[in-house]
Amino acid sequence: MFGGKAAPGYYMAKLIIKLINSVGHVVNRDPDMHDRLKVVFIPDYNVTNSQFVYPAADLSEQISTAGFEASGTGNMKFSMNGALTIGTLDGANIEIRQEAGAENFFLFGLTADQVLELKAKGYRPLDYYESNPELKAVLDWINSGHFSDGDCDLFKPLTDKLLQQDPFMLLADYQAYIDCQSRVSDAYRDYEQWTRMSILNSARMGKFSSDRSIRDYSQQIWHTSSVQVELSEYDQADAMLKIE
Repeated sequence: MFGGKAAPGYYMAKLIIKLINSVGHVVNRDPDMHDRLKVVFIPDYNVTNSQFVYPAADLSEQISTAGFEASGTGNMKFSMNGALTIGTLDGANIEIRQEAGAENFFLFGLTADQVLELKAKGYRPLDYYESNPELKAVLDWINSGHFSDGDCDLFKPLTDKLLQQDPFMLLADYQAYIDCQSRVSDAYRDYEQWTRMSILNSARMGKFSSDRSIRDYSQQIWHTSSVQVELSEYDQADAMLKIE
């Protein structure tokens, strides 16, 4: 299940959305995939739509490249609702892993330091393409026109970007992600283990409450103190009514 949106002028992001839906068109019509796998894209993903996704999710994919701080609050909401996380050491993933416990988090990928080190040495994505037969087959399949009604050029801007530049180092993290997904599958087959990990994720997410966040902002950034507010009987009754 994918969710997202792209600005009107963001060509590459719109092409990614097109690829997701094109893959879904092929997979969802394949009789061998019936009742086994579906690809779903939620359009115009926002806070309102996400309320239906968080409670239903088993696995939260937080796979941004380490050091880019692209993993924000969505992963917290997934964890609070019992979803386990597969992710990199990026953004809030780091704190979620600390709170939930490393054993209850599916970690993969380069660290931020390793990303910088690889870039300094001269990152060459073609090396990963040429040395990994499965990865090569995936990108070649996309370029074959299989997902675009025979149009071999439609998704070429995406694959060319990956093979020539790959600014987010996706090819470097590819095999680690695939291997980690195998660990996810093994854990999911163990119902009791998965349930335990899910409960612990929910139970240990208290740190991410808005109350704690505001208190930290007040003390560490704004350097302000709390103020006691006396509520009238009318205000208290109104507040209770809203809670109910």
